[in-house]
Amino acid sequence: MSGLMDIFINRIDEILTLTWQHIYITIGAVGLGALVAIPFGIWLAGRKQIAKYILGIAGTIQTIPSLAFFGIAFPILGIGLLPAMTVLFMYAIFPILRNTYTGISEVDPALIEAGRGMGMSNWELLIMVKLPMALPVIMNGIKISTIYIVSWATVAALIGAGGLGDLIFGGITMVDINLIIAGTIPASLLALALGFILNRVEKAVTPRGLGG
Repeated sequence: MSGLMDIFINRIDEILTLTWQHIYITIGAVGLGALVAIPFGIWLAGRKQIAKYILGIAGTIQTIPSLAFFGIAFPILGIGLLPAMTVLFMYAIFPILRNTYTGISEVDPALIEAGRGMGMSNWELLIMVKLPMALPVIMNGIKISTIYIVSWATVAALIGAGGLGDLIFGGITMVDINLIIAGTIPASLLALALGFILNRVEKAVTPRGLGG
């Protein structure tokens, strides 16, 4: 335990820097994933025949081990932030895409018909009815994606992207359990903190009467 405390005391600046890198990688990958997945999920919700195939392909990508994906990206994109963000972006897409599709698809048809009866266009229905009702489900997908990416981002250290994986893999190389734990604890706390924040946001955007 004293060895672990020594690492936190003597390497606090490094740990904070790596934590910030980890946050940057995570938010960047999830943000880019959301920018792609949310519009695509909305589009798929109106095309249910092809949606099952697209979601199946996206789900298959999700099952590829992250280490293998980074290994594939390395010879193509080199080392550093670009290949790491590319791989993590692809992993971030599926939970958000699936939840966006589900959220939009499960909006009560009666609400949609009521909107049409009021003369709303398809665009107005999307903005004023479908998205507000689907937003809690979409936020849940973003939360799931974020927690996953915090974990997978540790592997990005293998291709020089930085983050808390540097400490973990440094500890593995040096056979230093304290160094491994010094990287694992901040990563776990980061996942918990981001999950808590996004859970609060999810509850905030849930229409009254729909919350648990």
